[in-house]
Amino acid sequence: MHAVKAAPLDPAGFVAACGLAGARAGFRLEQYGVVHDCPLVALTKRTPGPRPRIYLSAGMHGDEPAAPLALLEMLAAGVFDTRAIWFLCPMLNPTGHARGTRENSEGRDLNRDYKDRRSTEAQAHARWLTRQPLFDLTLCLHEDWEAHGFYLYELNPKRRPSLAPDMIAAVQAVCPIETSAIIDGREAAEPGIIRPVNDPLLREHWPEAIYLRHHHTTLSYTLESPSALPLAQRIQALRAATEIAITRSVRG
Repeated sequence: MHAVKAAPLDPAGFVAACGLAGARAGFRLEQYGVVHDCPLVALTKRTPGPRPRIYLSAGMHGDEPAAPLALLEMLAAGVFDTRAIWFLCPMLNPTGHARGTRENSEGRDLNRDYKDRRSTEAQAHARWLTRQPLFDLTLCLHEDWEAHGFYLYELNPKRRPSLAPDMIAAVQAVCPIETSAIIDGREAAEPGIIRPVNDPLLREHWPEAIYLRHHHTTLSYTLESPSALPLAQRIQALRAATEIAITRSVRG
């Protein structure tokens, strides 16, 4: 696949902004790796007492700026409060964002590298993940340049109560929903919802979500906003889905 250029997002400035917003919200910033002088960071906040453990990631593809920007907005707005124990990875592919390309600086799609983990980024991220507890919910924020509306993937092997319908309903107020019966080559179980029928672990190349489903969680969502829409609207869509998922999770 050829790299698709988007407006670059300065990784150093973005990470600094996350650090400042995180410090104000009581988060600890941890650098778990570095690639081409770009830091790989995580923010954690371990609220005392029994709380759901929620993981969020963004910035996997450098041509999807709405995802990390949405995470930063939520961090600054206080969305990640005392309702949960939080684990945030706000920019998994800093060199891709510096270039405005889907792939990293070596031309590798990191979201196909979580089985073999050939890249520095996936290796460092996986090492960090092994030091964390199991997550009750994981949310991976993305965009899709080919979609006409918002959609999501659900990995729910234990058949836990689905958060997908609530997320779709929340997004409908701010963004169109993808209505195609086939989305990204896969059948949509309901408008905007893909629930892979075959065991995703059988896939040759693993995205982050499959790695998380195999090692770290029993409920994982990948959220996809349509890149053809204005940036502010895409951010709003990702925020709407994420925030309702969090609200439903903390209510049990």
